[in-house]
Amino acid sequence: MSDSPRENYITINRANWESRVPIHLTAYDLDRLRGDPAALSNVVAFDRLRLGDISGLEVVHLQCHIGTDTLSLSRLGARMTGLDFSPSALEAARELAASAGHDITFVESDLYSASEALGEGRFDLVYTGVGALCWLPDVAAWARVVASLLRPGGRLFIREGHPVLWSLGDPREDGVITIEYPYFETATGTTFEEPWTYVDSDLALTSPQTVQFNHGIGEVITAVMEAGMTLTSFEEHDTNAWNAFADRAEELDNGEYRLIDRPERLPVTYTLQATKGR
Repeated sequence: MSDSPRENYITINRANWESRVPIHLTAYDLDRLRGDPAALSNVVAFDRLRLGDISGLEVVHLQCHIGTDTLSLSRLGARMTGLDFSPSALEAARELAASAGHDITFVESDLYSASEALGEGRFDLVYTGVGALCWLPDVAAWARVVASLLRPGGRLFIREGHPVLWSLGDPREDGVITIEYPYFETATGTTFEEPWTYVDSDLALTSPQTVQFNHGIGEVITAVMEAGMTLTSFEEHDTNAWNAFADRAEELDNGEYRLIDRPERLPVTYTLQATKGR
């Protein structure tokens, strides 16, 4: 195998996410989720209106990390399975679900092997939370995996960081927002060396290197349609679930963050829904 970051992206990114777990266990508000049986993660609370009634549905949460959103979906009545490639994250997710009294199955697998790990045609809903697609090199292959997991008539729900957000450069002293990184999917992806995770913590990552991949809106929508799904909803948002702009963003009452200066300039996240043909 080649030693290029593109070929070794799973190894590099898994090490990075493994190093995030102990930091996230202290920085995420896990005690609230453990102690309040009605508590939801901010991500799922934002998604709830668009998700609708999911009680009784078989749902898989892809790239579930430590399971805060997975637990929250279970609290909305879904029968949940979570999938992730980080063993430490899954260990934490299992502990969180057990401490909250929820029976959730967690499976270790990379995304592209999900069909083999979980079985095809099992799920009514495939859920992917914000900040997932940027870790995957091939959005068309991702869409085919999603379609393979869904039953006929099943639904994809994804809220994701907007490709415009992922293409932004570092903040400039003059406040100008610049496009620096690829908007479209590239063969190599982009390698970053970032010592900090996205939560508020002074702890540095022990594995700071990542390989990330952007996917343009047209590429995502085309991938979904070519995989045999019908687009039913697409909405862009000017807020996101973490602070991507430091002191240039304000935290809203719902835990989302919005650019202070003319937020209407910038699409930050989007929600996409699609259904698989019967």
